[in-house]
Amino acid sequence: MDIPQPYLLFLGDVTDPLAAKTARGIHAWRPQQCVGQLRIATTGVTLGLDDLTIEQACEKGAKTLVLGTANAGGFLPEHWLETIRQAIRSGMNVASGLHERLNDNVELTELAKTHQVKLFDVRHTQEKLKVGNGKPRAGKRVLTVGTDCAVGKMYTSLALEAAMLELNMNAQFRATGQTGILVAGTGISIDAVVSDFISGAAELISPENSDDHWDIIEGQGSLFHPSYAGVSLGLLHGSQPDYLVMCHEMGRPHTRHLPHHPLVSLADCIKENLRVAKVTNAHTELAGIAVNTSQYSDEQAHRYLSEISQEFGVPATDPVRYGIAEIAQFLKVHGG
Repeated sequence: MDIPQPYLLFLGDVTDPLAAKTARGIHAWRPQQCVGQLRIATTGVTLGLDDLTIEQACEKGAKTLVLGTANAGGFLPEHWLETIRQAIRSGMNVASGLHERLNDNVELTELAKTHQVKLFDVRHTQEKLKVGNGKPRAGKRVLTVGTDCAVGKMYTSLALEAAMLELNMNAQFRATGQTGILVAGTGISIDAVVSDFISGAAELISPENSDDHWDIIEGQGSLFHPSYAGVSLGLLHGSQPDYLVMCHEMGRPHTRHLPHHPLVSLADCIKENLRVAKVTNAHTELAGIAVNTSQYSDEQAHRYLSEISQEFGVPATDPVRYGIAEIAQFLKVHGG
């Protein structure tokens, strides 16, 4: 899906900052594409953007109202509907990352049709996908992978794109999750794709390109997570990555949500991801390790990063604390 930008970020009436993480992600990585925010309750969460009405946002050029919050169950609150109707009547598209589809609401779909705008349900792909074929294709690709889910694969991918652009590299972030899609304005929510078509979806979002073009593909899950390994495997095969960036959390004791399942060792995870990636690209290499060290002191973090960098022969960094320039430079030097 291709979502027209710029955006008006709808925060509804949420009071929990974590509930607005989608809007925060968009604002953090694409601030130039955010004309302002719209809140039902002015005492609710704010991003520090201008509070705008639908009319004011349209005057500033907003093309899409983005529902930038989440709630338990992912449903569409009834009292949000009038704001959505106003946006549609004003000629704005509407994008949502909720589980409940905008396109399942007959009134909204008819209104959108009348006003010739689109409703984007970013959790649900509308693409007609093919199965992957594994054929080599031109261009260069980097895939973020992880020892677990929720270890910073999206953040690392976006930070890497920014760092590579700073080095004048021809780089582009490729989104595979709902927040990433709204940041980029395009992509496929891989976890909503039927399993047979995951590798084909990965091929579609990272197509053949010029030899100097880099796709940075947002990873999902982990090969070692019993719940989400399937999507990780499909991305590894379909992306045909030239390089992997391994994402990890320092000191995490067990697989997320599965306390009975110990976390895989970094060495075993790197070895297995490289082995699996070579099914479709025999030359896949490790380019770096991105580590969440937030629970440790600066001294402990630096010591750990130095140790694993020496062990695996690639840069290791915490992208939030120390940036990711070293890994971008590694790719520039070794990627040709």
